[in-house]
Amino acid sequence: MVAIFGIFYFLLFLPMQRQKKQTAQMLQNLKKGDIVVTSGGLVGEVVVVVKEDDTLVIKVKPDNVKLQVTRTAVASLQKPETPST
Repeated sequence: MVAIFGIFYFLLFLPMQRQKKQTAQMLQNLKKGDIVVTSGGLVGEVVVVVKEDDTLVIKVKPDNVKLQVTRTAVASLQKPETPST
């Protein structure tokens, strides 16, 4: 029984804890200019990081519409676009 619990811990719980820690660190380190994807699927560039209430203002293309979202709405961070030559 102890061996089964140990297997579950190393295969399920430990990777989930690592992923939560990485996500929390990514959300904490967001800065102006980062390209983010929200949980709703919007892709935008961070324009303003508001520290007081944990929100971000992101600029969404093509019309440069600015949206205010919470940090927890950010699902992932994208690599910046590199201009092709």
